[in-house]
Amino acid sequence: MSNRYETVFILTPVLSDAQVKEAVQKFVDFLEKNDAKIVHQENWGLKKLAYPIQKKSTGFYQLIEFEANPALVDKLETEFRRDERIMRFLTVKMDKHAIAFAESKRNNQTAKAE
Repeated sequence: MSNRYETVFILTPVLSDAQVKEAVQKFVDFLEKNDAKIVHQENWGLKKLAYPIQKKSTGFYQLIEFEANPALVDKLETEFRRDERIMRFLTVKMDKHAIAFAESKRNNQTAKAE
């Protein structure tokens, strides 16, 4: 039984673009290796934080939407805690309304791009 989850994490702003991509890929690979299905991924770029974290006022935001079994979320969050590049993270289980909203938002963005 798998559920749909959305995880957003903030990477430290001292990383280069290549280091950010490598860090994100590490978590994508971790999810795929543990039989999760990546549904969607978004790089929100460098954003200002609402309050300083580790004396930093900005961070690279990344969103990954995936389907996995619930036990994997704990493993993923342990990986986030072990990685010094991750300043904050939040994983939420998406209900059917959140899934519908996310998909319609993506469809609208695709339509505007064309």
